Amino acid sequence: MKLLFISLGCDKNLVDSEFMIGMLANEGIELTDDENEADIIIVNSCCFIGDAKEESINTILEMAQYKNTGKCRSLIVTGCLAQRYSDEIFKEIPEVDAILGTNSYDSIVEAVKQTLEKKTYKNLHTLEGLPTIKTKRLITTGGHYAYLKIAEGCNKNCTYCVIPSVRGRYRSVPMEDLIEQAESLVRSGVKELILVAQETTLYGMDLYGKKSLHLLLDKLNEIDGLFWIRIMYCYPEEIYDELIESIANDEKVCHYIDMPIQHCNDDILKRMGRKTNKKELIGQINMLRERIPDITLRTTLICGFPGETQEAHEELMQFINDMEFDRLGAFTYSPEEGTKAAVMDNQIDEEVKSDWQAQVMELQEEVIFDKNETMKGRELYVFIEGKVADENAYIGRTYRDAPNVDGYIFINSDEELVTGDIAKVRVTGAYEYDLIGELI
Repeated sequence: MKLLFISLGCDKNLVDSEFMIGMLANEGIELTDDENEADIIIVNSCCFIGDAKEESINTILEMAQYKNTGKCRSLIVTGCLAQRYSDEIFKEIPEVDAILGTNSYDSIVEAVKQTLEKKTYKNLHTLEGLPTIKTKRLITTGGHYAYLKIAEGCNKNCTYCVIPSVRGRYRSVPMEDLIEQAESLVRSGVKELILVAQETTLYGMDLYGKKSLHLLLDKLNEIDGLFWIRIMYCYPEEIYDELIESIANDEKVCHYIDMPIQHCNDDILKRMGRKTNKKELIGQINMLRERIPDITLRTTLICGFPGETQEAHEELMQFINDMEFDRLGAFTYSPEEGTKAAVMDNQIDEEVKSDWQAQVMELQEEVIFDKNETMKGRELYVFIEGKVADENAYIGRTYRDAPNVDGYIFINSDEELVTGDIAKVRVTGAYEYDLIGELI
């Protein structure tokens, strides 16, 4: 039996996908990337914003064709879109044989067995607890780095976000399970662990009665063979002293924080349901840079939220210019069905949203180029990610770069390197988002 697995959306979804692939591989099912050869096709879907929803639907429709033109006997949809629109999917796309919700992916083997017997299958567990999985994940990121999902769900209830309704309330993965996972990943060759959740900073509150991310970092830091630990999705208001100390002092923890703030204008932040204001954001950013001078700060912003004015947009532009984030992504606001923001007054025209987003990214390009210029002469460890075709040059990532969202460093070298190698590199030049270096 051959399986084609398509994982859409975020890195949290990818972890779920890797667990499902591992469970099916344990049953002797073989992976393929050829749609025509697949007996089983699984789409792990996303519905976080409109574009993601559209991509998921289009992918399911495309894969449905192989029920007629290929060997496909089982088409299964999992993930957020499946959780949110299960009835609609079954009704509108009759080729779909099974649906698993976000908290039911541990039933994937049963779903495959049932659908191969020409039975439909649906499992939308309640959004409580966590799936029980005994088999190893099958890593799809190349083997030298992997995501470690430390919690599921979210309690924040931001007015633009559907995550609490499709993923449930915040549930931390027990620390002993995470350490066991991490040790297994490192034994398989993983050198960088990237900690992810809807929000990493609240890790442990539900299990241990206190924020415990720093304790998890301290334990992960002791694992032999692990080189880097990277933290994503830290809400600014939840960053705390012990966490900062662990980031500063644990040698394997990258001096890197992904801290989504979404905006800086106090009125917009309040309408978003965020728990910070501009003054607090500035204080947090300055404090992090003071305590960890070489820290890389990444953030994400929403452009065109309902009620945003030209003045609020200009305030955000000035904030970006003043704060000089090392990494920044900006997205246009997407009104999501069932959210408070979708029915707010003063929705912004799509053209205005796109213009504001373009202006933000143009400004950030100037900011990052200037910051990259200051990197010249720095010596950094670099993960090799691949080779530039037909050149004696390699593509790498420094501690300042998370995979797939940040920039790269291009290294000129006559020495042969392979993906996953760790090299010491001196920075010699800069592009808008990327660096140039030479092997030391």
